[in-house]
Amino acid sequence: MLREHSDVDRHSHWSEVKRKVDADQRYKAIDSQGQKEEWFREYCKMLKEEKKRAKEKDREHKREKEKHKKSKRDKDRGDKEGKDKGEKDRDSKKQDEGVVEDEDPDASVKASEDKEADGTDDEKAQELKDKERQARAEASLREREKEVQRTLANHMRDRDKEREHHKRDEAIQHFNALLADLVRNPDLSWREVKRILRKDHRWDLADSLGRDDKEKLFNDHLEHLLRKKREKFRELLDETPEVTLVSGWKEIKRLVKEDPRYTKFASSERCEREFKDYLKDKLITAKGQFKELLQETKMISHKSLSNLRENQSHMSEIEEILRNDKRYLVLDHITHERTQLILNYFEELDRRGPPPPPTASEPNRRSIK
Repeated sequence: MLREHSDVDRHSHWSEVKRKVDADQRYKAIDSQGQKEEWFREYCKMLKEEKKRAKEKDREHKREKEKHKKSKRDKDRGDKEGKDKGEKDRDSKKQDEGVVEDEDPDASVKASEDKEADGTDDEKAQELKDKERQARAEASLREREKEVQRTLANHMRDRDKEREHHKRDEAIQHFNALLADLVRNPDLSWREVKRILRKDHRWDLADSLGRDDKEKLFNDHLEHLLRKKREKFRELLDETPEVTLVSGWKEIKRLVKEDPRYTKFASSERCEREFKDYLKDKLITAKGQFKELLQETKMISHKSLSNLRENQSHMSEIEEILRNDKRYLVLDHITHERTQLILNYFEELDRRGPPPPPTASEPNRRSIK
């Protein structure tokens, strides 16, 4: 990403570069500001190393060129010395034997070349180290670029998933609104409803939903409709004082048939079934309330079962007390079952044995007057 900006060099400042790349997705994919700045500084360091290596390469080129020129000069000088060799030999004979010959210029040149060669070896070793360091830096940068790409890919994938999820939620909302507006009869089939819904422009807003998804939402909508209508119908029965656990449907139907909560609920057959289910639930509730009455009656204890075995009139005494409560009277139509509930409770207390000492948290028991 940084290499794509030719104006970014090793002298650039992070604050300036950050403004240039702020809109790039590869930049946004990195959450840590410190990490971004650290990678930028490493990039500048790498540019500095590249610049240094280029200068060293240029100096090496100049040295090679100078060496070539020097070799040429040495060759020309050698040719000239060959021509002058005879003259030098003659001149050397004329010189006094005590005179020390001048120092050989070739030895000086050779020493200079050896020194230069040593310097070249050091430079090559340093250049090799610089190349290895540069290679490591570039490898590290490439790995971090890959990491950025992976992070960006994950970010884009998560964003796509979030977009798809949001799109699906919107489609579900549109379809549910369509059902709420157009489907108010729980007796309609899915095939019938589809023909109705397709005529509304909002049907196209739910294109992303599959056939099974739409049918499931339709079934959920029907369940919601039935549940609301059932609650309203039961509310009507609760408000009808003539309804008891022994009421018949024909009798109650005459009382509620004009109420919208009955007419909008369902057919007469379904209303009758719901009425019978309602009475069953009421009976279960009544039995639970009768059990609470037994728990509140202080005369009933863990000794009641043994007392009953010794004296059969003990049951009559208890029922005489219970008769003052409507929770007992409401079960008059099932006297045998009510008596069995009392016996079951006696047996339960007998199995438990004596109760623990009373505490402040123990519920109040019904006292005998």
